[in-house]
Amino acid sequence: MANTILDLPLILETRRNHALEHATLHMLAGKYPNQHMAGHSNPTGFFILGNFSTEDVASAVTQALTRLRAGERELAIHAGCGTNLATTALLAGTLAWFVLRGGKSLLGRILRLPLAVAFAAVGVLLSQPLGPVIQQRITTDAEMGNLQLVEVRSSLRGRITAHRVITKN
Repeated sequence: MANTILDLPLILETRRNHALEHATLHMLAGKYPNQHMAGHSNPTGFFILGNFSTEDVASAVTQALTRLRAGERELAIHAGCGTNLATTALLAGTLAWFVLRGGKSLLGRILRLPLAVAFAAVGVLLSQPLGPVIQQRITTDAEMGNLQLVEVRSSLRGRITAHRVITKN
C-alpha cells in the first residue's frame, strides 16, 4: 500500500523514470557537452530529444541506471528540469501578484510596480535552492526499485531525433 500520494503506482513510476531521464541526460552531456537535448517522462518511460544514435541513448540509460543503483542519487537532479522553471515562475509571479493585488487605482498599481519587480526578484532568488529540493523530494525518485530498461526506439521529428525509452517495473 502507498504511504503517500507520491508512492502511488503511476506517480512513483513517473518519478523514477524522471530520475532516470535526468541521469541519462547527465551521461549524454558528459559524452556530448555542447549538444542540445531535452527529456520528458511518464509512467512507461521517457523521451530524450537530441541528435544521438539509438545505441548512445541505450548505453547512457544503462549507465545511468547502474550509477543510480550504486547510490549516485545526485544524478536524479538536473539544472535544466522544468521543475526548476515552474518553481521560479510560480514563486516570482506569486510574490509580484501579492504586491499588485487589491486597490482599484491604476496609478497606485503603477507606483507599486518597482516593489512588485523587487518581490519577483526575491522569488527568483528563493527558487534557486528550492527547485532542486522539490526535484529531490517530489518530482523524482532516485530509488530505482525493480525498474528495468525494455527498449529504446528512435524516430525523426523534423530535424530532431526523438528517442522513446520504454521501462517496466
